[in-house]
This record gives sequence, structure tokens and C-alpha cells, in this order.
Amino acid sequence: MTNRICHIEIDEKGLARPTPEIEQERRVAIYDLLEENSFGLPAKDGREVPDGPYRLGLAIREGRLVFEIATEDETKVGEFHLSLGPFRQVVKDYFQICESYFDAVKRLPPSQIEAIDMARRGIHNEGARVLQERLEGKADVDLDTARRLFTLICVLHWG
Repeated sequence: MTNRICHIEIDEKGLARPTPEIEQERRVAIYDLLEENSFGLPAKDGREVPDGPYRLGLAIREGRLVFEIATEDETKVGEFHLSLGPFRQVVKDYFQICESYFDAVKRLPPSQIEAIDMARRGIHNEGARVLQERLEGKADVDLDTARRLFTLICVLHWG
């Protein structure tokens, strides 16, 4: 399949050191994303889009989320910047519920952990929907890919 991401690089310059829990979330998101994803670039202005698979670079620069896209052989094919504003509240909510979840795992019974995890998944889905909306016309991603990318955006926000 050519409409997929084959490599991810996160620009960590200027980011705070993540907690072990956040680092684990990032590792899992990258692993899951590389195992299964759907990522394509739409044709624009009649120009042909190079086939994937794609290498994706993620960074925050000058207060904007930057997606750098290259082909598998590292030929740059695009870059776009997204405002972080639409993500701020959902990222804040996601971090708060993750803290509750990580704390709950240590001390609460499974039924209460499950309730918190359901809320966490709901906020995660909301973040993925925001990302899909923001990527419209720039990149085509399915919900699972958007969820994993949203996790990586949260990691970048951590800094």
C-alpha cells in the first residue's frame, strides 16, 4: 500500500523532557502508526502527487504544528503548518484525563479505571476529529491514523 507513513521523526528541539508515561504513549503511538495507517496527499491544482509511502516529520515551530512530508527515498514533497489554537483545549483535557488514568491504574479497582479510560478514549477521538478537520485538503487520514497522530501532537504540546 502506498498511501501510508513508513517513517516518523519528531523534532524534539525546545521540548521539555517527557514523563515516563508520556514517553510510553509516544512509543506506542509510533509503533501502532507504523504498523497500520492510512495517509495520502490529495492532488492540488492538477499537479500529480508523488506516491508514498511517506516519511513524516512533526515539529512545533513559531507556535505552529509543522508536518514535513517526504517520499520513502527522502525527497521532500510537501510541508504544511497548522495553528495550534484548535488543539489547545482538547490537548489540555487529554492530559488531565491521562493523569487521572495513570493515577487510577495505581490505586483504583478495574471498574473505575475502565470508566476513566472510556472518557480518555472519548477525548482522544475528539482530538482525532479536530486533526482530520485541520488536515482537510492537505492530507487524507483515517480515524485510527488521526488518533495516533493526535497522541504525537500531545507529546509535542508537552514541551
